[in-house]
Amino acid sequence: MADTATAPLLTSHKSKLAKAPSIDDTIETYIGSTGAMQLLKAVLLAFAWAFDAQQVFISVFTDAEPRWHCTTDAPAASCSQAEASPCALPPGAWAWDRPAETSVVSEWALNCAGPALVSLPASSFFAGCLAGGFLLTTLADSLLGRKKMLLVSLVTMSVAAVLTAFAPNVWVYAALRFVSGLGRSMVGTCTLVLSTELVGKRWRDTVSVAGFFFFTVGFLSLPALAYTFREASWRNMYIWTSVPSLCYSILLYFLAQESPRWLLVRGRKQDAMETLQQIASLNGNGITSSFSMLHACTMHEDDGASGGGAVFATLQTMWERPWALRRLAAIMTASFGVGMVYYGMPLNVGNLGSNLYLSVTYNALAELPSSILSWLLIGRINRRCSVVTLTAAAGALSLACVAIAQGSAARMAAETLSFFATCTAFNVIMIYSIELFPTSVRNSAVGLVRQALVLGGVAAPVLVALGRKRSFWSFGVFGLSIGCLGLFAACLPETRGRSMSDTMEEEEQNEAAVASCTNTAAAIATKNNSDLV
Repeated sequence: MADTATAPLLTSHKSKLAKAPSIDDTIETYIGSTGAMQLLKAVLLAFAWAFDAQQVFISVFTDAEPRWHCTTDAPAASCSQAEASPCALPPGAWAWDRPAETSVVSEWALNCAGPALVSLPASSFFAGCLAGGFLLTTLADSLLGRKKMLLVSLVTMSVAAVLTAFAPNVWVYAALRFVSGLGRSMVGTCTLVLSTELVGKRWRDTVSVAGFFFFTVGFLSLPALAYTFREASWRNMYIWTSVPSLCYSILLYFLAQESPRWLLVRGRKQDAMETLQQIASLNGNGITSSFSMLHACTMHEDDGASGGGAVFATLQTMWERPWALRRLAAIMTASFGVGMVYYGMPLNVGNLGSNLYLSVTYNALAELPSSILSWLLIGRINRRCSVVTLTAAAGALSLACVAIAQGSAARMAAETLSFFATCTAFNVIMIYSIELFPTSVRNSAVGLVRQALVLGGVAAPVLVALGRKRSFWSFGVFGLSIGCLGLFAACLPETRGRSMSDTMEEEEQNEAAVASCTNTAAAIATKNNSDLV
């Protein structure tokens, strides 16, 4: 009787152990190890970050307030270089050091219009990024997929940038910057998610960091371009950054593939098979076996987040699960503080009192060791404590800039180190957000995290404009924001070394398994302690 009663329990236990293969394991089984050509395509995708960086930071030069000087025929009493602004001086008593068309501020006489109007184009760009993130982020998980969403974003951003070069006034200029930001909002997210989903587990961290490296390349290209066109119109900057981006979009259309993971989660098995065949051929492996393992995979979400037609089903899925909502709220809060400093520091270099081209170059160069450090350590460091430590360091260094004298080398060093810590925190947060959420909602979750970063960027231009008179409003607020809000990362679970889940249900099972192991280990430790006593 005892054996008869136990048999169903054993059968049930074995059926739980013999669970369906994961999408991750299935894909790696068919395509084999990541080959050189497959890795090269993923790196080519990551290059989109370079064009993303150019549009994010181009206003550092196009919207900069140029230096001015007193004219020779001005009365000595009416003009003084000690004046903080020429707004109170009579006409003809001063002039710009360079032609007026080198900056939108000088061309449209915005220097005396107040901080709100001066910061309007940059704030409009980040507002567009924010709006695009909330309106478009779920399309990559639901209707369009990663590849199509990336192409739409790149083309929209590039076309808007081309048109910006022909803006007749600041209002049209700000409107076009909004549209450019709207398109740009999904470039980094789709690139990061798609490139990591096209390679095997071993290369995901490398491909993720490759995107950050190319972002640095795009950022570094701006001082070189600005110096080349220092005596020419600011409109040249937009032409020379947008046209290559359009050409790159055409190249991606023919070379890039859709994520097989997304195709499987969406139930598009035939498309997934064709994509897997293409990837396998890149690695020199032809798939001759049947695709029977695909039919055994868990490829549906019980709540319809992946199979339904509702665009915002993924957001509803996270909203209905307290654990997902807690994760999203915590990492978005930390991201807001990081974003304020990450986007604000480069815009604020004009307030350092040093050479603009050198200051921007130092900031861009700070991203390079940050990317290398992220690549070397991402497989070894814990995500949670790294974010808390880096944001605390960035906050302390930013606050130090308030106390250090303007124009000194120490102030530039503190600002560069603060930006370095912020860049590293940015990199870790992006990789962290990929690991925190399953495939079915990953693009939406990562998109929302990036929008929190951008929301910090929306406030940054106004703070920078206010900081021209009192540095606390820029460096001080930046330091307090990133230092305090970064502490919210302590509420998140650690993800280092964990495999990525594909559905919300699978993530819940993995979380329950981790909690069970933790409780078991705690119980054993308690028992051992009691035995010792």
